[in-house]
Amino acid sequence: MKLTLPLIACLGFMPWLTTHASTIQKIVHADGRVEFTNAPKSSAQASSGTTTVYKYRHNGVVAFSDNRPKNTQFEVLRFDCYACNVNSSVNWRTTALHTQQYDHHIQRYAKHYNVDPALVKAVIHAESAFNPNARSRVGAQGLMQLMPATAAELGVIDAYDPEQNIKGGVKYLAQMLKRFNNDTRLATAAYNAGPGAVMRYNGIPAYAETQAYVNRVGILMDRYR
Repeated sequence: MKLTLPLIACLGFMPWLTTHASTIQKIVHADGRVEFTNAPKSSAQASSGTTTVYKYRHNGVVAFSDNRPKNTQFEVLRFDCYACNVNSSVNWRTTALHTQQYDHHIQRYAKHYNVDPALVKAVIHAESAFNPNARSRVGAQGLMQLMPATAAELGVIDAYDPEQNIKGGVKYLAQMLKRFNNDTRLATAAYNAGPGAVMRYNGIPAYAETQAYVNRVGILMDRYR
């Protein structure tokens, strides 16, 4: 979350991130290229400008970079918010729904935090397509794409654990609904871009990704009812 740190990371909205090991920095180079890394600044390389992020170890510390690491093993991270791609070819009115996956956890925490379970399912679908191992290129994790620092604030120890992730994500979604007077569109916009952006724009931010996200969550929510 922004301003405050946005909880959810759809590309381009996270100014900084943290992991269990150390703080990930967003480095904007003079030529406009961007790198996300928690390696020491002295070892940071310029971003390649691609949409791929590489996870590797630098001096024993987990690091993330847009540059392909040399002479070391690495993991390629390509996942981003499922519903944020403005040019997505998915037909959101007909795409298959995930009606049974994690339903017990969704119903339990939706009831606990007084959130419509259809909204929870729609957000999970939009964020990760129900992939509990999803990780965005900026570090958001799990079903509801929780940022590590904010997940910790919500009491989530393991964001890849479906129950913990859903509990934390629904709790935050409930906070956004309360903050924006139960306006679902504003709450989901805040979930995506951060409440600060919604406040600054006095409505849904003029980000194409956020506007697409809000509309698609609305479609999915209607279908999950």
